[in-house]
Amino acid sequence: MDKNKLLDSYGCYTFNDDVMRDRLPNSTYRSFRETVQMGEPLSKEDATVIANAMKVWAIEKGATHFTHWFTPMTGLSAEKHDSFLEISDEKPLLQFSGKTLRKGESDASSFPSGGLRATFEARGYTAWDCTSPAFVKDGSLYIPTVFCSYTGEALDKKTPLLKSCDVMSKATVALMHALGYKDVKSAKAYVGAEQEYFLVPDEYYQKRVDLKLTGRTLLGANAPKGQEMDDHYYGSLKRKVAAFMKELDGECWKYGIPSKTKHNEAAPGQHEVACIYREVNITADNNQLLMQLMQDIAKKHGLRCLLHEKPFKGVNGSGKHNNWSIVTDTGINLFRVDEEDNLPFLATLACLIKGIHEYADLIRMTVAFAGNDHRLGANEAPPAIMSMHLGDEVNKLFESIGQEKETEEKHKERFNTGVSVVSDFSKDDTDRNRTSPFAFTGNKFEFRALGSSQSIAGPNTILNAILAVEMNEMTSLINNGAQPLEVIKQFYQEHKQVIFEGDGYSKEWEEEAERRGLPNRKNSVEAIEQFIAEKNVNMLSQLGVYSKNEIFSRHEILLENYIKTIQVEARTMVYMAKNEIYPVVLKELEKMAKTCNELKLVGIEHDYILTDLQNVSHLASLMRQKISKLEDAMKCFEESDANISEKAIIARDSIVEAMNELREIIDTIEKEIDANIWPIPTYIDLLFGI
Repeated sequence: MDKNKLLDSYGCYTFNDDVMRDRLPNSTYRSFRETVQMGEPLSKEDATVIANAMKVWAIEKGATHFTHWFTPMTGLSAEKHDSFLEISDEKPLLQFSGKTLRKGESDASSFPSGGLRATFEARGYTAWDCTSPAFVKDGSLYIPTVFCSYTGEALDKKTPLLKSCDVMSKATVALMHALGYKDVKSAKAYVGAEQEYFLVPDEYYQKRVDLKLTGRTLLGANAPKGQEMDDHYYGSLKRKVAAFMKELDGECWKYGIPSKTKHNEAAPGQHEVACIYREVNITADNNQLLMQLMQDIAKKHGLRCLLHEKPFKGVNGSGKHNNWSIVTDTGINLFRVDEEDNLPFLATLACLIKGIHEYADLIRMTVAFAGNDHRLGANEAPPAIMSMHLGDEVNKLFESIGQEKETEEKHKERFNTGVSVVSDFSKDDTDRNRTSPFAFTGNKFEFRALGSSQSIAGPNTILNAILAVEMNEMTSLINNGAQPLEVIKQFYQEHKQVIFEGDGYSKEWEEEAERRGLPNRKNSVEAIEQFIAEKNVNMLSQLGVYSKNEIFSRHEILLENYIKTIQVEARTMVYMAKNEIYPVVLKELEKMAKTCNELKLVGIEHDYILTDLQNVSHLASLMRQKISKLEDAMKCFEESDANISEKAIIARDSIVEAMNELREIIDTIEKEIDANIWPIPTYIDLLFGI
């Protein structure tokens, strides 16, 4: 394809800045840019002009409908489609007003609200988020929006994110002014999201009830080969996978999703797509759309895209690495070391160190849900202990503050391969630490604990908030007469116990973290409870990121989601065990018993078959007992009148335990009986079947 045509097609499905500049009057376009850049309100008149231009453009792209697209507390995107069609004097018209663009209405009682809305109180509003470009998909104009209740509470993930961006920007400006950088007027959070996922053959997916209902395999013995050979990571792409990735790249290009990197991941069947940094709000929307596109496109190639954090036991699960940085309107990346002037970097990083230390429990809460419990803390993902990795050079920089000595001129170390035909090149100041949940990687921090399926909005809301609150404190101290470097040194020295440069997977680190007083919330139930800790409620509500009612409602929603996930998985496991696995095991026992009797009748050695028969029979008996134990646990849970926090504990401690015990027996049985009669596709089929 011609280079110019390729570039011209980038973002062709989006109502982006170039389209607006071409299609809007200059005055309207300038007003819109002021709204986006300075937070100025958009007039009704300008909204009407934009709505008409957006409608005309969308119709040219084949759209007949529009939808206010938002992210409710389910974490999934939501959309209700309305036609542009209106009837006037019995004649059809295509209309789309400024009012319709700016505001929509949805049934708020049908989405999770955590008690903010009673069932009979239905009205909720969607409001246009003009900072995120609208786009056309499948014949509809998608308008990114926030979603709030009739009484004003946020019922979505985007509204708090936008609020956190505002408070972070104000806090950054105030701190930069206190440090002497008076030209800074705003700051923005930028994020690049790395998305991990699995691809499995659709024919096998359709035969797995657990995959269809829960997104993960509830049963399944490990394949004889997993990822121990390290041969899948960065390996050559299989044709069907490459074709999927190529089409995904093409669609991302047209939607203006800046997909940069694609490769095989560590586990068989696992892959990754990574996107270039953009403003966090846009990246959040891009990632929601990306996950939809991945699942839709996979079907076209005879595949299924699995976004669950742990779809397969025994191999790596999938995460979503969140690369986060803060950039001022003057172009300063506050997470980039500047050889000439490190004051903004040191001040911002000192605030972040303090924030990660003081609010580690809150950060852990942002990645707490049932799916992520299967991977956090395992030897494939960061531990549940929230710590930071800075690298030796940055730590030395902090330790040197206030020391009266001349700084030596620093030269970049060169890397020499020892191969004569390969040129040497500059070496980075520090190695990467992939075991750290929050690692400095040169000009950004990589938060590696996010789950593959989750929205990035929640974690980034909290990161923005904790940075803002610590920046506000530093600004206050400096404005009251403290020297900036003294405050920076104080923040670092008092909170550097959150910094850990070693192996985060080791048992020794878990013990060391306990000595340092760092929290280790190993499961979601423990972590979610931290959302309503007094210090966290006070901090978030005082900043205005969440109201207290919104915090307590989200606490309830998170626990409800955890409980419902466990219930669905338990019911699915019982169904599979009783209706698919158990009958096959009985048939296998019947066949083995018949063979044993026939050999005995003709006087042939049969003790070995009798031993196998007894072994499988014992396992079948155990399986039946474990099924009953799981059913009893579910019944006791359903009959309990405990509060939601107590019920979540019951689900974690009784239902999950019973599920694990049942799975262990069934996975053992799978290895003992004829593979030809096993009723569901195996890990060999799913992981190596493409």
